[in-house]
Amino acid sequence: MQRKTYNYNNSQLFALVALRVLIGWYFLYEGLVKFLNPNWTSLGYLKDSQGFLSPVFNFITEHEFLMSLADNLNIYGLTIIGLLLIVGLFTKAAGFGAISLLSLYYLSHPPLLNVVYMLPTEGSYLWIDKNVIMLCAVVVLILFPTSTQIGLDRIIFKKESSK
Repeated sequence: MQRKTYNYNNSQLFALVALRVLIGWYFLYEGLVKFLNPNWTSLGYLKDSQGFLSPVFNFITEHEFLMSLADNLNIYGLTIIGLLLIVGLFTKAAGFGAISLLSLYYLSHPPLLNVVYMLPTEGSYLWIDKNVIMLCAVVVLILFPTSTQIGLDRIIFKKESSK
């Protein structure tokens, strides 16, 4: 099976790799900050949910096992996704993981009219927030992969030599 190759010019490749690394850094840093803070928990964030799935997020807060699972998925999911994107390893899987987390963050705290959250927000949004924008950027990374040119995927998924 021959792997599809992409022919980006230098500027395109640089921009796409920079986007991948920057998003990776964002995820990695968010995960490490949570990992290094022994008191961090997603409890307040989940309890503050105002979206149509808020009953689900509140249900999670009422069960110790589910809270532990949510906290660990956040910490380790963010950290692993970030590392994978930065080094260009299994980037498609990392991208789908990123989309999953970003979707959950959006569904927990959608930027809707007349919704006030207890936790401070970064600005005033209507329907579109940083989670949606980053999610779209991750979709771009999945559709325009670079890790087989610049990343560990290049080493792991070497093009089979012609026989």
